[in-house]
Amino acid sequence: MNQDKDAPLREDIRLLGRLLGDTVRDQQGAAAFELIERIRQNSVRFHRDDDAAARRELEDILDALSRDQTIQVVRAFSYFSHLANIAEDQHHIRRSRAHLIAGSAPREGSLAHAVASVLDSGAADAAGLAEFFDTALVSPVLTAHPTEVQRKSILNCETVIARLLDERDRMQLTPEETEASLEALRRAVLTLWQTRMLRTAKLSVIDEVTNGLSYFDTTFLHELPRLYASLEDRLAAASPGLDGVELAAFLQVGSWIGGDRDGNPFVTAEVLDKALSMQATVVLDHYLDQLHRLGSQLSMSHGFAGASDALLALAERSPDNSPHRSDEPYRLAVSGIYARLAASYRALLGHEPTRHAVAEAAPYADAAELADDLDILHRSLLANGSAALTRGRLRQLRRAVKVFGFHLAPIDLRQNSDVHERVVAELLETACPGTDYRALDETGRCALLLEELATARPLASPHLRYSEETEGELAIFRTARRAHLRYGTAAIRNCIISKTDDVSDLLELAVLLKEAGLLRPLEKALDVNIVPLFETIGDLENAAGVMDRLFSLPIYRELLAARGQTQEVMLGYSDSNKDGGFLTSGWALYKAEGELVAAFARHDVRLRLFHGRGGSVGRGGGPSYQAILAQPDGAVQGQIRLTEQGEVIGAKYGNPEVGRRNLEVLVAATLETSLRPADAEPTPAAFLGAMQALSDTAFAAYRGLVYDTEGFERYFWESTVISEIAALNIGSRPASRKKSTAIDDLRAIPWVFSWAQCRVMLPGWYGFGSAVRAFLEKHPDDGLALLQRMYREWSFFATLLSNMDMVLAKSDLAIASRYAGLVKDVALREEIFGRIRAEHQATVGALLQITGQNELLDDNPLLKRSIRNRFPYLDPLNHVQVELLRRHREQGEDPRIRNGIHISINGIAAGLRNSG
Repeated sequence: MNQDKDAPLREDIRLLGRLLGDTVRDQQGAAAFELIERIRQNSVRFHRDDDAAARRELEDILDALSRDQTIQVVRAFSYFSHLANIAEDQHHIRRSRAHLIAGSAPREGSLAHAVASVLDSGAADAAGLAEFFDTALVSPVLTAHPTEVQRKSILNCETVIARLLDERDRMQLTPEETEASLEALRRAVLTLWQTRMLRTAKLSVIDEVTNGLSYFDTTFLHELPRLYASLEDRLAAASPGLDGVELAAFLQVGSWIGGDRDGNPFVTAEVLDKALSMQATVVLDHYLDQLHRLGSQLSMSHGFAGASDALLALAERSPDNSPHRSDEPYRLAVSGIYARLAASYRALLGHEPTRHAVAEAAPYADAAELADDLDILHRSLLANGSAALTRGRLRQLRRAVKVFGFHLAPIDLRQNSDVHERVVAELLETACPGTDYRALDETGRCALLLEELATARPLASPHLRYSEETEGELAIFRTARRAHLRYGTAAIRNCIISKTDDVSDLLELAVLLKEAGLLRPLEKALDVNIVPLFETIGDLENAAGVMDRLFSLPIYRELLAARGQTQEVMLGYSDSNKDGGFLTSGWALYKAEGELVAAFARHDVRLRLFHGRGGSVGRGGGPSYQAILAQPDGAVQGQIRLTEQGEVIGAKYGNPEVGRRNLEVLVAATLETSLRPADAEPTPAAFLGAMQALSDTAFAAYRGLVYDTEGFERYFWESTVISEIAALNIGSRPASRKKSTAIDDLRAIPWVFSWAQCRVMLPGWYGFGSAVRAFLEKHPDDGLALLQRMYREWSFFATLLSNMDMVLAKSDLAIASRYAGLVKDVALREEIFGRIRAEHQATVGALLQITGQNELLDDNPLLKRSIRNRFPYLDPLNHVQVELLRRHREQGEDPRIRNGIHISINGIAAGLRNSG
């Protein structure tokens, strides 16, 4: 039966593969096509039958490739990875639709399943669910972290191919239409083949903003309103008394793009201002377009449709004097709303919208005024028997205005605590020479900062010049203040402090906010959330203590009252993993959350956690649904934010239907986790003790390899593509925080990305095998049974192992050994790769023992089939990449070879999907 279900997927892959093959033959010649086909057939045969002869022939062919042949092979297999991704996404959509059409029970992770689970469990009735959303917040936050290696032009080509496949799925086509569809697909694949895969110049921050905004046009502006409508209808079906009830705007998309300054010198006040303006342009253009369409639809004559007094007054105020619409009050009202919004467009952005209004009108003061006018339309239609007309475009537009405002998405500001410290120190020293702030201990610093927060007197003087860094930081906060006045306070809600160590880090930011008027001591007003980011293992262990001390400060508690007694805390997955390894990072995060829950409860402050999850498991990635359900009791509380990074943004939100599904998953998991009954019994002490023991051993093993092994840094730089990734134009942010090759200075993203490219995936598993072996040696009688019970009964441990299972399945130590061969020092190569190989073998064995699987991914057949389908096309890319790296490093600069390496990076990332 499963094979039957997968038949359309195989058919799509064969179709796209055939079209790609035809394109290669037409564009590159029959010889190139036959070479690529021989490579493909041998790779498939090897993977299918474990045929050693096929592998030898494959390696012989690949080793003998000329430079030009190598580029052709890399391009062909890279593009196939892209096409296979499109086919897989389409298959997921197909299966979801089939499930709904068949009327099957709601699937886990869907809103339908979540609502039914909560209602069936008695945790809340429908009215209680509606109230839950009044104070809920679910927010995926887009970041520009550089693992999105695809050009926007490539993504556009893929969107066309996906749409054509979808049309073939949904429509019954005539023979002529089928041929036309096939011809359109052939053109789309040809366009993809002829589109440059790589960027010729490094991305600017504004380029990243543009890329991020494309997902709002494609998915968020359309799918968020539909999701709200679906949820409201579902609650109304469960309780007719809720019919017409509209939920609060609990689901919102945020962004770091244009506001994240940590380690990125290119994010300036001017860039932030431009990003805000670009966001406003996108959302206002959307509203104007929807109003134009709405006006064409609401053509009712007053003689046939009633209108409320408020609607008639709105129509009367319209500047539209056309005699053709004199008896069409709804059209006149919409025309007037359009004119006012066009005036707002001019006032906010300084230029005219593409489609002009019929006449001049006064601009809206804010998005709430626009929402009020749309509500007048809605209520009038309801009151006059036209409820059906409220449920289409008008409903979606009203919801969009309440979610996106005039700002589209809140932009978070982020900066490193060291920068804040230097800026505050300079301001204090300039205002009062001899202060020597940085020489003070923590107690002295807090005392001085609290003095500053007790007065409205600013530190900075307009008559003095400060360092470039200080001027830049002050300019950012002043721009944020102006953004509040222009677009509303929702435009910038959060200021995040990277590398938070202690209370003074939060108070330093508070002082800087005061300088810009975002914190006003006399009013006890704070216009943004001050958000600490705890990143390293040590920081996570100290997080609850820092917040405990912070909440003990009366001044801060007064400011917190202005934020609804809610405090956000961000947890860093990437850096904690790079610091302590996968197992210890996961455990440190889990413990920190539990300790934060307890600390916040003591102070009666509501906790909102912001999870800095990455695309890969090595940076905290993995399925969001399971990750949220595995949170400790009390850690979600109806509010959660999490980052969406790199290539994951495209994978999750590049297709509207896939995007809708991923948004539903976040809401469903938050709902289920927040309203589940508290565990009757706490997690067994034996589980906690075992997890701590595993973590201690894994930490020692990971640190021992990465930070304590002489020559490891050299091994890493020689055996991976880190140097080439650093040169790839995939982001505006440098790969390292400093100009060095030290692992400490390297950003977590290129660290994980490099290990994925060479198929080691080290950050996602290293240390687990050693940890389990040591634990079983210490507990020979009952150790394995305990770990197996933890896997069955503890969702945290099960999710941890599930994510590790996925990573290990994507690793390949045979391929990795070829990358190890690039290390010039033979003794160093054999020592380090020998340790990696031994740990990998131990980890796989331990995982299978605990989970009871015979092979990796036995419990995840969908992903197992996906890997089986795509890896025969991925392995040749790895093989060729190694050879290109060898030539590049031995023969010196050759643009063709460098280009081939970069294309191979692109193809491997596409094949692995969540690689960085």
